[in-house]
This record gives sequence, C-alpha cells and structure tokens, in this order.
Amino acid sequence: MGHRDAAIVGVALSSCGRVDDTGPYALHAEAARRALADSGLDRSVVDGLASAGTGLLAPVEVADHLGLRPTWVDSTSVGGSTWEVMAAHAADAIAAGHARAVLLVYGSTARADIRAGRRTGDLSFGGHGPAQFETPYGLTLVARYAMAARRHMTEYGTTIEQLAEVAVQARENAALNPDALFRSPLTVDDVLSAPMVADPFTRPHCCLRSDGGAAVLLASREYVRDCRTRPVWILGTGEHVSHSALGSWPDFTVSPAAVSGPLAFARAGVRPSDIDLAEIYDAFTYMTLVTLEDLGFCAKGEGGDFVAKGRLKVAGGALPVNTDGGGLSAQHPGMRGLFLLVEAVRQLRGEAEGRQVRRPDGSPPQLAVASGTGGWFCSSGTVVLGRG
Repeated sequence: MGHRDAAIVGVALSSCGRVDDTGPYALHAEAARRALADSGLDRSVVDGLASAGTGLLAPVEVADHLGLRPTWVDSTSVGGSTWEVMAAHAADAIAAGHARAVLLVYGSTARADIRAGRRTGDLSFGGHGPAQFETPYGLTLVARYAMAARRHMTEYGTTIEQLAEVAVQARENAALNPDALFRSPLTVDDVLSAPMVADPFTRPHCCLRSDGGAAVLLASREYVRDCRTRPVWILGTGEHVSHSALGSWPDFTVSPAAVSGPLAFARAGVRPSDIDLAEIYDAFTYMTLVTLEDLGFCAKGEGGDFVAKGRLKVAGGALPVNTDGGGLSAQHPGMRGLFLLVEAVRQLRGEAEGRQVRRPDGSPPQLAVASGTGGWFCSSGTVVLGRG
C-alpha cells in the first residue's frame, strides 16, 4: 500500500454503555448509519464490508441486515486486534482498486447478555485446539494476562503501583469524555484496595464490560473530495500473530506489537517519537504498559517508569494514550479495536471536544497510532494515521 491511497472519511459510535433494549444487529445499523452520515457519502458508494464477532457468517449476516451487497468482504477474526488488521486489509484493497469504499462495523450487547442470562461472564477457549491442554488448570483469560504481568514485574521490577497508574490516568481521560461509562475519580490507593480478580489484578486493572457498537468508513482518494469531513489517511500498517497456547509464548514480557508496530512505522515512514497520541487496546493495565514498550515509546523494561510520570494523560501528558478513557473506563463491548480507530480519527480531526489533544505549540495533532491486541497477546494490528 502506498502513502495516502486510502482515507478514513467517516467514524461513529452507536449507543454505548448500558443498552438493555436492543440487540447487536441494531447497534451495527446505528453505528453504520452514523458513520455514513459523518462522511457525507451515499450508501451506494459502499462496495466493501468487514465484520466479525456476530452470528455464524458475520459479513454475510451483517451485510444483509444493513441492506448492502458488497463485492469485497473480510471476516478476519483475531480478537481485539481484528479491526486494525481489517483496516489494513481494506486499505490494501482500496489501493489495489478492488474496492472504493469499505465499511468496518461492529456491535455487541456483551453486558446486556450477561444481565439477561444469555451468556456467562467468562469466555471458554478450551473446547478444542491447543488451549484444551491448558484450560483444565484454571487458565481463564484474565489469569493469562495476570501471569504475564507478574512475569514483567519479576523480570524488570515493575511495581503494582506503576500498573495502577495506567488505570488512574485512563480514568482522568475518561472524566473529560461525557460518553465514558466510568468517570468518577480514581487513585492508586483505590486500585490497590479494590477486590482481587486474578493476582496481581484488582478490579480496576481490568476492563469494564459494556454494550456498544462502532463503524469506520474508508474510501479511495477519488471520493475524499466529496466528503464532509477532513480525511484521515492510513499511512502504514502492520499485523502479526505469535502463538496460540500460552505454553508456546516465547516471552511473557513481549507482545506481538513488537512486530506489528515497527512494520507500521517503517511503512508509514515515521518514528515513534513523531507520534502525537496513541490509542492502545487496554483490556488490562499490563496491555497498555507492554504495548508502549513494544511500539518503541520506551525501552523494554522501562514501561513502569514511563507510565508512572503522567505521560498518558490528555491534560499535560507527553504522549496522551486512550484519550477517551479506553476500555478501562470508557467502554468495552468485546473486540474493542474499532473504537481505537474512531477515537484516533476524532482527535486528528480536532473533534474530540473537552479532551482534544494539542501539540506543545497549540496546534492540532498530526500523527496517531492505533494498536489492537487479540486473545492473550496472540495477535496484534497496528495502524499509523495522519491528519489530512
């Protein structure tokens, strides 16, 4: 993919947070309509659709529900990094002339489903495949991340207070976002004294569970001039899968972003030091810390010191991270990677009212990175975005 071949021209969220009176397909439709309206393009232009996480045949069922008949589809499903990987595939398809406008759309009623008894609070990955050999020993999803965090603490001296700072700063950012689910003040002591979920993670170290949907519309250069919004260009992307079973993970302190990140930066022709803000998948505090290291914002093992100095905050932070409050405080309806792209685009457009990032000279941000993580650090997708 060449530079500036594909732009994000429309972004939107559906109703998010506590949504008890609708279903996931309705959230898909709401987000899609809003993203199209945001772009100003007619739905007839959309000839590509990417979707995952709903039903048995996600892109087929979602396209049918939306009344679309795409000639390019993607159903790649690699957990939370799905949407960054799909954005890369869509940008490549547009650059190759295989699609002109691709809609990425997601919706989930994860919270409402649990409240209604339609599903349990924990997903099982143990029915088949490599994970079946580990699941009987109690390796839940949260336990896997907790073990990885503990290894980083042992290897590099990272402290639980430093990990808690990730949650505290995410909450400070969420306080600036009227749509965030959790906005009340949070301190390091609050994090440390909260109920234990999986050692060393107490409740605030773990993402919230919400309902919600999101949509992102990518279009080729020829359609950008017809859009009502400032384009945000896909400058470079990278993707990587590293392991399946936890026992085949070579190093608990290194995530697949260590591969996808450098690929994305190299393809964009930029360095981590050029980036104005980062949207990082944060199902758990450790994900933020280790991804910052692996993307190159600090050296391996220095993530604890990096996050402990307030660098992640919108207000005065050297590298604002998860500017909407992230999955820890804003919303997390499941595979949250699409929400990272929505927030990054709003920031680069200068539309993040109340939480808008500014450069030291007061100018708007020019470059952002969105990096999603899937499974238990099994996959990563990284996208570098530039202000049009």
